[in-house]
Amino acid sequence: MGAVLALGNVTGVAHQDDPAPGQQHLTTTVEQGRFCVARCACGWRGPARRARSLARADAEGHTAGGITGAAGA
Repeated sequence: MGAVLALGNVTGVAHQDDPAPGQQHLTTTVEQGRFCVARCACGWRGPARRARSLARADAEGHTAGGITGAAGA
């Protein structure tokens, strides 16, 4: 028979999408080869996009509170 894995709950960890007190969501776009990725100071990262305009829209959606993209999905 196989081993049984016990999974615990993670508690007391700050949600990554919530900025620390006094911290704002400061987003930027970064080009990686043919792709553009939106990133935030809070650690959020959007999906790789071929169109810069879509990466900027991901960043705007994140700062507006509509968390989108890879880390916010």
